[in-house]
Amino acid sequence: VQLVESGGGLVQPGGSLRLTCTASGFTFNVYIMSWFRQAPGKERELVASISSGGGTTSYADSMKGRFTISRDNAKKTVYLQMTSLTLDDTAVYYCKARRSWDSTEYWGQGTQGTVSS
Repeated sequence: VQLVESGGGLVQPGGSLRLTCTASGFTFNVYIMSWFRQAPGKERELVASISSGGGTTSYADSMKGRFTISRDNAKKTVYLQMTSLTLDDTAVYYCKARRSWDSTEYWGQGTQGTVSS
């Protein structure tokens, strides 16, 4: 089982980043996928989630309207498009897979996103 995040990097305030999480080793299309983030000195927080079929999404209040989560089950990939980034969005971003009917879950290793001028 593996979740591999990519797409992090350094961006200026107001800029955008697109994160990608590619899965392998499990049946991707029965898992709810989520993005979390953890900023320095802070607890890990939920950013966004998407249902196994992709038809339902949810976001943390501070990300609504700026971030978009999507998935491609054929490619076993989930995306997080982030726009209008601020310094407060600097964090390590993790993807998580949770099987839709029980508590089985997997985490990726994270990708660093840094917003700085």
